[in-house]
Amino acid sequence: MRVKVIINGGGGSVRGEDLSLRIATAFARHGACASITQVEGEALEKATRAALAGRWDAIVAGGGDGTIGTVAGLLAGQETPLGVLPLGTLNHFARDLGMPDTLEEAAAIIAAGHLRTVDVAEVNGRVFINNSSVGLYADMVSERDRHRRRSGWRKGPAMLQASLRIFWRFGRRRLLVRAEGRQERLRTPLVFIGNNVYETSLPRPGTRQALDEGVLCLCVTRPRSRLGMLRLALRAAFGRLREERDFEMRRVPEVEIRSTSPVLRVSLDGEVATMATPLRYRIRPGALRVLAPPPGAAPGAVPERVSAAAGRPPPADRPSPG
Repeated sequence: MRVKVIINGGGGSVRGEDLSLRIATAFARHGACASITQVEGEALEKATRAALAGRWDAIVAGGGDGTIGTVAGLLAGQETPLGVLPLGTLNHFARDLGMPDTLEEAAAIIAAGHLRTVDVAEVNGRVFINNSSVGLYADMVSERDRHRRRSGWRKGPAMLQASLRIFWRFGRRRLLVRAEGRQERLRTPLVFIGNNVYETSLPRPGTRQALDEGVLCLCVTRPRSRLGMLRLALRAAFGRLREERDFEMRRVPEVEIRSTSPVLRVSLDGEVATMATPLRYRIRPGALRVLAPPPGAAPGAVPERVSAAAGRPPPADRPSPG
């Protein structure tokens, strides 16, 4: 099995460290030959396109959700499967796939070659793997990134400061939301669109039970004041959100969001972009092939090894790293 591993060298958990030997060794231990490229910024997309032009059994992305989302956006609709090395801070997508936290265990899962198809979502043609939003959170991410560029702070402290600033300036968007023939004019601080349905209560708030149900999770928050939003944030942190009190949730295949503004700030997998309105969201069922544990597998359990994802049989002897 030949895999191309693309690492975001600018990520917080990787910055300043060369993981090439460790990654190559981890894959070789499980009979896979890994070629590693470590890049930063815009070079990530270029490296992924170059890998797609080669003959790899899988392309593996190492980094946080933003990195995984960028690579997944290029692999969606392609035959080449995605592997995930969770090297970010939160690793939401890897966690919902059932991937283990450690690099060595994740390499074992990928080398086992168990193939799944999962959904991706997109807005105005741009793919996201977790969620997107308009309103307070997108403003917080934008403020966080601005502060990091200016001060060099890490994401956590910068996000805390950004949250306090945006919360103090609390505002609501006037939006027109259309989905499944229903049209609503809203004044809300936050509209959230998830790739499949998110849990909002204990025992697993903020996670997804499935990544292949073929639906968007459309949530509109109800709070109309700073105090109401603070209460909602606290209930969310403790897994005590209630739909009838805090938000409205719907499962839909497509959503259109219009505004009087020609552009809106939009968050996508923890990154932020400015997009022209209207925003057109849709789900793409089964568009992404991934190497991951079977649904419902025990955490860290490695599936029985199968033939390499692109159709080649696994080699008889283990190749050396590189």
